[in-house]
Amino acid sequence: MSKIIFMGTPEFAVPALQTLIETQTVVGVVTQPDRPAGRGKQLRPSPVKQLAEAAGIPVYQPKSLRTPEHIVPLQAWDPEAIVVAAFGQILRPHVLDLPPLGCYNVHASLLPRWRGASPIQHAIMAGDAQTGISLMRMDPGLDTGPVHAQQALPIMPDETAATLHDRLAALGAAMLADHLDDILAGRLPAQAQDDRLATYAPMIQKEAGQLDWSRPGPDLDRHIRAMTPWPGAFTYWQGQLLKVLAALPRPELNTGSEAPGRVLARHNAILVVTGRGAIQLESVQLAGKRATTINDFVRGRPDFVGSLLQPAPAGAAPA
Repeated sequence: MSKIIFMGTPEFAVPALQTLIETQTVVGVVTQPDRPAGRGKQLRPSPVKQLAEAAGIPVYQPKSLRTPEHIVPLQAWDPEAIVVAAFGQILRPHVLDLPPLGCYNVHASLLPRWRGASPIQHAIMAGDAQTGISLMRMDPGLDTGPVHAQQALPIMPDETAATLHDRLAALGAAMLADHLDDILAGRLPAQAQDDRLATYAPMIQKEAGQLDWSRPGPDLDRHIRAMTPWPGAFTYWQGQLLKVLAALPRPELNTGSEAPGRVLARHNAILVVTGRGAIQLESVQLAGKRATTINDFVRGRPDFVGSLLQPAPAGAAPA
């Protein structure tokens, strides 16, 4: 068992930390500071902090690790290695050089494809047939370090970012259990990435959820699934933000000369015309209202059928 510092913050990192608690000696956990959450904006600890405290592991929550002064607590823990999973900060050389056995990242893509902050969403949006987990040794670049192990995972036709997130988190934890000892012992050498094949997955912002109905239906289907659960796919109806919580692609339907964004009641379904084919709405949520099935929504708002879903009105911001 090696002395490990774990760095991570969201739910994705929890299975990895649990595995390290069971298989290594976790001397400390570094996670992001508590954030305001909920309507009352009460400070809420990260999922990683909650698990670490329940396990009796010391927790350090720096706003930044930019300067050498910030890593004094890490030095006191005297780690042999650092393992990172969705920590949320780029590590600089004074951190990377701290543990004698190196720093390792559990990255949710098959590197060099989808380097960056949002590989899960971008893999779905791009229509990739598969993604996976890469266990890589970290260097000062953005997910550019050599890769010790990879395992692929197929992306299902109805996959959302939420379901793929959970499957990849479990896979990352399993790969740590299978490979970390061999990596730290030098029995599993790393292979350099081919930078010519690199693609990038920048951080998803709230406005990325807005739907452009002029795009082909299959693209919009992937977009909706990639934005689920956050930030959520949305459009505007009568100037109000309308979230599309679930939908089905109907690329085979001929909508004739109907304008993209037009809502139709056809084929026993509520459809939105797209640049090619249609999207069948399943459940939606109007701003300030509860989520509902599309049938219940139309029952209470019959003028929805025949309306034209529009881009954001001037000054509007996603909820």
